[in-house]
Amino acid sequence: MVEQMINRSDDPAARKHTRWIEGMVTYGRMIKFSHSVFALPFVLVAVILIQRQYPIQIMDIGWIILAMVSARSAAMGVNRVVDARIDGENPRTRMREIPTGRISSTAAIVFIAISSGVFLLASAMLGRLCFYTAVPILAILFSYSYAKRITWLTHLYLGFTISLAPLGAWVALTKTFFGPIWLLSVALLTYIAGFDILYACQDIDFDRKAGLFSIPARFGARRAMKIATALHVIAFIAFAAMFPVFQMNGAFLVTVIIIGILLIIEHLIVSPDDLSRINVAFFQMNSLVSVVLFLGVMTDEILRRLV
Repeated sequence: MVEQMINRSDDPAARKHTRWIEGMVTYGRMIKFSHSVFALPFVLVAVILIQRQYPIQIMDIGWIILAMVSARSAAMGVNRVVDARIDGENPRTRMREIPTGRISSTAAIVFIAISSGVFLLASAMLGRLCFYTAVPILAILFSYSYAKRITWLTHLYLGFTISLAPLGAWVALTKTFFGPIWLLSVALLTYIAGFDILYACQDIDFDRKAGLFSIPARFGARRAMKIATALHVIAFIAFAAMFPVFQMNGAFLVTVIIIGILLIIEHLIVSPDDLSRINVAFFQMNSLVSVVLFLGVMTDEILRRLV
C-alpha cells in the first residue's frame, strides 16, 4: 500500500512523507509494536487501582504510558539486534527486518538509543526515584535477550521483565516499592511466562540444534504445556485474589471468570501434536485477556463511582 502511494506520487514532499510512514511501519514491525496490547492494559489497570488511594495528575498518566512504550521498544530493539544471526537461521523468523536487511543493525542501535533516551526522560518527569531506577530497569530489560543462551527459565525471566510495568506505575505514583500492586505483577508474570512457553513450542527442534535454552526444548512439548498450564492457574488465582485485596465488586468477578475461560480455550486449541493454532492462542486469546481485564477494572471503577 505505501509503496503504491510512493510510485503514484510525483510530489517530492509527498514521496518523502510516504517513505517516512513506510519507515515507521517497518520499525513498528521490528519491535512488534502492536503487541503492546499485552502489557499496556495492565499499566492502565494499575493506574485505576492506584488513583483510589493516591492523587494523580493526567500528565503523570501520559508519562507512564510513554515510559512503558519506549522501554518496551528499546528492549525489543536490543532483542532483535542480539538475535539477528539466530533469527536469520530460524525458518520461522528469517524474514524479520534485520535478517532481511530492511533495517540495518546500525539503524536498530540508533533506534534503541532514542527509545532509551525517551524512557529516561519520561522517568525523570515522573520523579527522582523513577529516574534513579531507570538505568537498572533498562539493564534488566536488555539482559532478557541473553537469557535463552543461559537458562531454560527464560520464559519466567521474560514474564518478570514485563511484570515490572504495573510495578513501575505504582512506584511513579506512590513513590514506594511496596504495596498490593505486586499481586497484579505476579498475575502478569505468570500469564506472560505461560503463553511464551506455548509459543516456544514451535522452535523446539531449532532451539535444540542451535544450543538455545527453553522449557519446551528442555522438557518436550507435552511437559512444557503442563508447566504453562500450571503457570496460568497461578495467574488465575492472582487475578481472583485481586477481588478481596482491592475490594472489587461483582463486575470484577465476572471479569475473572471470563479470563479463566479464555485461558482454558487457549490450552484447548493447542496440543503437543498440533501447533497449527498457536498463533490464534498467542495473538488473539492473550490480547483478549489483557483487554478484558482492563474493561473489567474500568467497569468496576465506574460502578464504584455510581454507588
